[in-house]
Amino acid sequence: MKQLITLNVNNETIEVYTAIHKTLLEVLREDLQLTGTKHGCELGECGACTVLVDGEPVLSCLALPIELEGQAILTVEGLAVDGELHPLQQAFADNGAAQCGYCTPGILLTAKALLDHHPHPSRDEIRQALAGNLCRCTGYAKILDAIEAVRVP
Repeated sequence: MKQLITLNVNNETIEVYTAIHKTLLEVLREDLQLTGTKHGCELGECGACTVLVDGEPVLSCLALPIELEGQAILTVEGLAVDGELHPLQQAFADNGAAQCGYCTPGILLTAKALLDHHPHPSRDEIRQALAGNLCRCTGYAKILDAIEAVRVP
């Protein structure tokens, strides 16, 4: 069964006619062509599909878009504004924090939520916030360095 739903994605109101059983991850990638959000485990264990909903990290593989009407959804595509990288994106580039990049969108959004709520996190608080985001390529050191570079002094 399909239904017309209205979503607020990256500060844009979007109407999409989609199957009601589709996850937010599927709607973002398949219906809206926002492929920055990654398919990972599809079990809510890896964090690759993390987006922000009303500023809070949400695993899009476990969320139903029909339940998110009226809430602000931010994907990695919405981080850059007018062609300018978000400070987190720039810090990741400057610090070599992304290797294959598959986990990077989810980590960026999780880090954004942390810094929005807690602009002065310790390295341990950053580690704790990222505990649900798995990266198979790095030792996390450069990721932590990048997030530390952005935090407000």
